[in-house]
Amino acid sequence: MKCKYLSFLLILILVGCKNNSEKQNSSKELTWLSVEQASEIGSKVNHKKFLVDVYTDWCGWCKVMDKKTFTDPALIEYLNENFYVVKFNAEQKEPVTFKGKTYNWEPMGRNGINLLGVELLQGRLSYPTLVYLNEKLEPITISPGYKKPEELMAELSTL
Repeated sequence: MKCKYLSFLLILILVGCKNNSEKQNSSKELTWLSVEQASEIGSKVNHKKFLVDVYTDWCGWCKVMDKKTFTDPALIEYLNENFYVVKFNAEQKEPVTFKGKTYNWEPMGRNGINLLGVELLQGRLSYPTLVYLNEKLEPITISPGYKKPEELMAELSTL
């Protein structure tokens, strides 16, 4: 009988440790949203601004920013607490709907562009670019170029 209780207790401890470890890991990553998810959140009452990472598949500095900047623990914690973070591939061919409007891909530039990219970047196509939007998905500012974690943290503190 003692063995049954000890086995049961051990299982409870292991399950508890696994769940706790999953919770810790989830706070160590950014919760990226799609444009459509951001649009849905923006249509409701919320208290966070939006940071949109506008990138392309061929952009080397975009990849460096993903690996070095967006993996910084302090930055992750700050962004998860204060912003909704959105990934948007400016050259994606699939139509996207943002704030009730559908944006399509057009053949222009190097690989074509989704017209939402043109709108978000106000026609200045440069990658990576961070676009900051307020709680109602209205533009605050556009910030082109690669940023180290400390540079991005400094920028975020001014918004």
